[in-house]
Amino acid sequence: MKRLKKTLRACLLPLLITATASANANDHWHSVEVKAVPVSDGIYMLMGEGGNIGVSIGEDGTFAIDDQYAQMSTKIAAAIQQLSGDLPKFLINTHWHGDHTGGNAHFGEQGAIIVAHENVRESLKVEKSIKLFNMHKPPSPKEALPVVTFQNEMSLHLNGDDIRLLHVANAHTDGDAIVHFTQANVIHAGDTFFNGFYPFIDVDSGGGIAGMIAACNTVIALANDQTKIMPGHGPLANKADLVAFRDMLVVAEKNIRALIIAGKNEADVVAAKPLAELDEEWGDGFIPTDMWVKIVYSGMVK
Repeated sequence: MKRLKKTLRACLLPLLITATASANANDHWHSVEVKAVPVSDGIYMLMGEGGNIGVSIGEDGTFAIDDQYAQMSTKIAAAIQQLSGDLPKFLINTHWHGDHTGGNAHFGEQGAIIVAHENVRESLKVEKSIKLFNMHKPPSPKEALPVVTFQNEMSLHLNGDDIRLLHVANAHTDGDAIVHFTQANVIHAGDTFFNGFYPFIDVDSGGGIAGMIAACNTVIALANDQTKIMPGHGPLANKADLVAFRDMLVVAEKNIRALIIAGKNEADVVAAKPLAELDEEWGDGFIPTDMWVKIVYSGMVK
């Protein structure tokens, strides 16, 4: 698990890369490999650089969930081709972050119909920043914007499956979508689930720990012991993995809330080490524990 978490930190490192490219950055992108993890018949999880991609390949063509960074587009297309798939006909964005939507323009130009919650389209249309990672996103071009949006839920019927898209409010962001392959018993949870470590919560985009817990409960209610769950980051998971993640969030929320109720400010809350009981199992991710406490605290006092 330690080795896995070091790998995950490396996969998330490009979030820290600013818009100024360098030779070293170019070398980095050149060296990245895309790994295809079989999930179910015709369904795969692609792990490369950024958020996990879901891919369904079948008689109706290729259907994809997220597309990582722009620099990964040609490698993602090649990985899908190696699985005997074509360029995606449909592309779902689980939320607006660049490690999940960076390839939108590339695949949109190739004819993919991009689908997302309506808040994702609005976020992509404007300038957005994530201060924690020193990341700034300019307005996205027309080709990168979702052309089909929904408010609460919608369905797609592709490759012999009925695929439900469910909005979960104010979780990782204000535009998160859960993708449920109902026949295949497969769920893509987007960044409402980081398997094995503390998650980033984009408070400035409407996210919060209470919404993350609610999103986990939504997926848990859809799942059984045989369900395969693709997290936004981390290895392919099952219901028990998600329950463990949800339980961690519940403990973190309870401990931090108790300190807030006691009148503690941010510095006091951090100094109290409210996640001490969780750190051994969850604290070796890409966000240091004290920083994650600050993120959770800021969302709870807004």
